[in-house]
Amino acid sequence: MSEKLKIKISIADRVYPLTVEPSQEEGLRSASKKIDAMIKQFEQSYAVRDKQDVLAMCALQFAAQVEQKQISKSQDDETSLTRLQNLDKKLSELLSK
Repeated sequence: MSEKLKIKISIADRVYPLTVEPSQEEGLRSASKKIDAMIKQFEQSYAVRDKQDVLAMCALQFAAQVEQKQISKSQDDETSLTRLQNLDKKLSELLSK
């Protein structure tokens, strides 16, 4: 059983101490950097002074990306299922001759 790591993640100039599995560390640090980059982008693009507004927009952006990936995956799954059904139908027709 692996020991948990105590790390500190900085988001929007605040430090958050976390205890995580070693396998999670890289992902958390990467996510933290992406959030900070997005914060800077929002602050430069819009005249936003309140960090809470910027963080809300970041959360919305990330949630929208996750939702879009799920929608795309669902559509890909449906397309794959349709193709497999068509292949099955063609194979069944060929084998029944």
